[in-house]
Amino acid sequence: MTAHIGLGLAAIGRPGYINLGHDQDLPPGREVDDLRRRTHELLEQAWQAGVRYFDAARSYGLAETFLGEWLTPERRDQLTVGSKWGYTYVADWRHDAETHEVKDHSLATFERQWPETLQALGGTPDFYLVHSLTQDSPALDDPKLLDRLRELADSGVRVGLSTSGPQQAETLRKALTLETPFTAVQSTWNVLERSAGSALSEAHDAGWFVVVKEAVANGRLTARAGETPFNAFAAQHGVDPDALAIGAAAAQPWADVVLSGATTAEQLASNLAPVVRGPLEEFAQEPAEYWSERSALPWH
Repeated sequence: MTAHIGLGLAAIGRPGYINLGHDQDLPPGREVDDLRRRTHELLEQAWQAGVRYFDAARSYGLAETFLGEWLTPERRDQLTVGSKWGYTYVADWRHDAETHEVKDHSLATFERQWPETLQALGGTPDFYLVHSLTQDSPALDDPKLLDRLRELADSGVRVGLSTSGPQQAETLRKALTLETPFTAVQSTWNVLERSAGSALSEAHDAGWFVVVKEAVANGRLTARAGETPFNAFAAQHGVDPDALAIGAAAAQPWADVVLSGATTAEQLASNLAPVVRGPLEEFAQEPAEYWSERSALPWH
């Protein structure tokens, strides 16, 4: 395995998310204190297990705040914190909200969210990424925004982008060819959606820090998905499907960190025991098919 396992807080920092069975994983009340307690427990479990990369975003509800509360000076010196800006959480702590987050990659949004991140975390993150950059985002063509991000990079924060959607590879390659301050990327890669792999390899070769998100495909590569060809394969080999999926991502030579998105102690323990069983290329979907299925997942 080439990658370390990190813990991402997308699913635990707010009361609603698109993971399969998410409504069964969260504490029944889903109040702020319920999720604060659960997040701190998972952070502590991950820390004790040796995890040293933790990931949040402005749009993950109170994820940055929960992480900042858990951090101590001693821990902070030993771990890496990544966060993201460009989406605003608007669900007002409702899991059944019509809209959960709003995208805006403008300079004005950055200038508003950067101080919010500093306050929530109690300090500066090591990585700060444009959240879910896609082909229609203006960020890569905004010289004033790129100049501001260059200032941030010059201060010691590594800036970059996360990607989403069936054109992830094209978006990343555009960023690689432009004069930008970016040196980090976070992309979706899993055994169902492998299309960004070659572009991520190019980024890694260029010295970028590469983080894999959604390695279990929002639960579609876990036992929660029921009887699937992938789960049947995992059962034949006597391993948990999530451990197999995370192992496949962690085995990629270009991956530096693979994120667990666990919301329970049991999920985290399984995610932290990845297993490698071949390339698993037979399970790959066409990107358009994968992202169409993902977009249809309901918020629980």
